[in-house]
Amino acid sequence: MAKILLVEDDPMMLRLYERVLGVVGHVVVLAEDGDAGLTKAVNEVPDLILLDIMMPKRNGMEVLEELKKDKRTKDIPVVVITNLAGDANAEEAIAKGAERYIEKSAYEPKQIEEIVSQVLASRGKK
Repeated sequence: MAKILLVEDDPMMLRLYERVLGVVGHVVVLAEDGDAGLTKAVNEVPDLILLDIMMPKRNGMEVLEELKKDKRTKDIPVVVITNLAGDANAEEAIAKGAERYIEKSAYEPKQIEEIVSQVLASRGKK
């Protein structure tokens, strides 16, 4: 299965998504803020990054921009997962290189795992 970097500052959500993704066999690497997420993206070279937007130190949009500028991480698919609603936020994330934009409240954790699987499959990964 795939290695997934989960960048999320909410400990409850971090553990929930870690469990949901781990149950299906993914290796989940955790980062609790944007700076840690950038470091782990370079060091761990994940197959996919799940990225929250509202985080301390560096927000998810800033992290997304940095990921897409760096030759080492620019090709890693990023799925933004956030509580921020609105088309403007989604459009900004997609414009900056995100594969998908997911509002946490609109999806069950199992659906998020399915979206992760779809994105990985589109990149030839499982």
